[in-house]
Amino acid sequence: MSKPNPPLLVLLASASAIFWPGSFIFGLPGVFRQHWQQTFQVGGGSVGGVVLFVLAGATCCMYLSGRLQEKVGPGKLAAVGALLAGGSTIWLSQSTHMTAVNLWAFSAGAASAFVYLPGLTAVQQWFPKRRGLVAGFFNMSFGLSAAIMSPVFTWVLSKWDYETLAVAAGIMALIVGLTASIFIRFPDTASPTTDAAAHPQESAGRSVQEALKSHEFWCLWLTWVFAGAAGASMLVLATGFGLAKGLSLAQAVVILTAFNLTNGTGRLISGYCSDRFGRSHTMAFSFAAAGLAYFCMPHVPALWMWALLTAIIGYAFGTLFAVSAPLAGDCFGMAHFGAIFGLIFTAYGFVSGPLGPWLSGLILDATGGNYILVFSYLGLMYLVAAGLILFVKPWQECRI
Repeated sequence: MSKPNPPLLVLLASASAIFWPGSFIFGLPGVFRQHWQQTFQVGGGSVGGVVLFVLAGATCCMYLSGRLQEKVGPGKLAAVGALLAGGSTIWLSQSTHMTAVNLWAFSAGAASAFVYLPGLTAVQQWFPKRRGLVAGFFNMSFGLSAAIMSPVFTWVLSKWDYETLAVAAGIMALIVGLTASIFIRFPDTASPTTDAAAHPQESAGRSVQEALKSHEFWCLWLTWVFAGAAGASMLVLATGFGLAKGLSLAQAVVILTAFNLTNGTGRLISGYCSDRFGRSHTMAFSFAAAGLAYFCMPHVPALWMWALLTAIIGYAFGTLFAVSAPLAGDCFGMAHFGAIFGLIFTAYGFVSGPLGPWLSGLILDATGGNYILVFSYLGLMYLVAAGLILFVKPWQECRI
């Protein structure tokens, strides 16, 4: 039997594998928004639908990924994700209509599922006593990738063209993702050297059927509906809002970059805070702050203010990803974590997309760009999520 990979190597490989899918999902829709609208002659609703297809692809494959990872291993699934992410983005370079863009979006979402859930499960199993911290680090790579790459994507788009950017990004995703997948694996529980093996109780937990009967599952599910919709909407609204305020594309991308910067770096911070101060309270605080930021955003006059408020919204969105996974582990255990979290994620893909980015785009089209109405609607959803998450308690507390 081969020796298990060191935990740190698994963590770094998992974070590297999710980097390019994250940059595609969180970065490319905003960078390509203007190109798609001008080239394909479509409105905001059609562009907002791109995120809907991303979410649908991720959700359709998330539960499947959770089931398959126990049979084929996380590394093979991560390799499939890399092939999907890179291959579909190279294919996107030849898109001639929004149907092709939506197919790419679905493939990118599916790719993220095959990398995200196996990587997230693996790092938590290797570090059972620091699940919040390592889940935050892994998620930081997922969210921060777009903050790093969005300015790069914008620069390449301005210097060369749409086709060059898509091909170059796809090739990089293939190289990095396939290399990283070699090192991603679950710990060998038979080995006395792993932290996970020393704490076998960390793998115990509820079955899928038991989870579905609990109020914790449904409160988490609804939290993903509202916080997911409110956060994901900013992915396609950030640059559009900036352009509506008279900014250039390069200036408008600053707003998107601020969102993605805290969406990424904030995941490590919120993951660490959740280990120390409690996961539900960490999430509720960030959601409430983001709701207030949405209410304020249309009423302030400067780019730096928009960027600051968007950064708060990005932090809350990152917290949803970073903290809800270890919170689900607290509530349901790790034995069936992949399948249970995959079911929780259906709220994000099947409900958040239509409720957030798609509906927001339609409202903007119908009202002539009324961002006050749209941002108030999204802010209210964050406040609802802040209340819901406080009803989610760890499994040990629920049994007292």
